Amino acid sequence: VELPRAALQAGRLAEQAEFFSFGTNDLTQTTYGLSRDDAGAFLPEYKAKGIVEQDPFVSLDQEGVGELIQIAVERGRRSRSGMKMGICGEHGGDPASIEFCEKTGLDYVSCSPFRVPIARLAAAQAALKSQGEKALQASTKAARPRQQRFGPW
Repeated sequence: VELPRAALQAGRLAEQAEFFSFGTNDLTQTTYGLSRDDAGAFLPEYKAKGIVEQDPFVSLDQEGVGELIQIAVERGRRSRSGMKMGICGEHGGDPASIEFCEKTGLDYVSCSPFRVPIARLAAAQAALKSQGEKALQASTKAARPRQQRFGPW
């Protein structure tokens, strides 16, 4: 899935596909309407002036490209439950992008070989953080009935 339209049509694509692999480099290029090579000429200045927080070709733009991925995951799994999904590209070696993948429910990340150690560590950290957040939510949810019966502690 490398085009915004493909992400938006994920439900229909999932009827035929066995898995989704999000090509995040190309999806970023087509969402932004610019090439990674050209962006190098002006993105550093945009970062310096606060126009963008980070280079979207280094760390996934979670509010734009990420939303397209979330839409595709939701629509794809609605059509084919349990469908395997992940990302491929340089974002697969970026810790913030990997954490986004964990939160979004993706099954894998793929990256260049030299990024594998960082990706494995980031994936483990993201999984532990996610499990901790789920455990906290469960314990908070379990405490609510007691609070309703007896008032605040």
